[in-house]
Amino acid sequence: MDNAILDAIEGFVATPWVYVALFAVAKLDGFFPVVPSETLVVTLGVFAAADGNPNLLLVILVAALGAFTGDHISYFIGRKSGRRVFARLKPGSRTHKAYLSVGEMLEKRGGLVLVIARYIPGGRTAATLTTGATRYPLARFSRYDAIAAISWAVYSAGIGYIGGAAFEDNPLRGVALGLGLALGITVLHEGIRYLRNRRASAAAE
Repeated sequence: MDNAILDAIEGFVATPWVYVALFAVAKLDGFFPVVPSETLVVTLGVFAAADGNPNLLLVILVAALGAFTGDHISYFIGRKSGRRVFARLKPGSRTHKAYLSVGEMLEKRGGLVLVIARYIPGGRTAATLTTGATRYPLARFSRYDAIAAISWAVYSAGIGYIGGAAFEDNPLRGVALGLGLALGITVLHEGIRYLRNRRASAAAE
């Protein structure tokens, strides 16, 4: 069963269609985060290390372009109707708090928030929508978003490549390792951020 799944995946990643799928998923994740695109980028990084298909540089380039495009769609949605969307959010909900938090951070730190938010599933959409809704300058948004998209693509594909190199003869284990590394780094980042917020709140009291 595993061999059949592996053969099917390897057959697909060796075709140009894999780049079309990657671009579509990365773009969609920018404004409609149903399935985190990191999973696909990490997986393709694993197979790039295992047998050279798909091409790692193309994975990074296509993922970055898809993310950049999706973020700009989200930005323009926010610019056109972000305030109405925010008004419909349930006060006190997780999404409502995320939008408030991103709005405050944008005022204080500007584009740096866009770079950091790209690594937080759900947070990236809140950041780009809020950026559009607050009429953040498009040229500045594009500049920071390019940095965010490229660094995110390099990070995600690189994590997968490390997993694929470690389990070159068993790509499925490489996928598991790559996703585990990505999840572990995300949890560590969120843990540090949580502790910093607690300390800041305690100091303010």
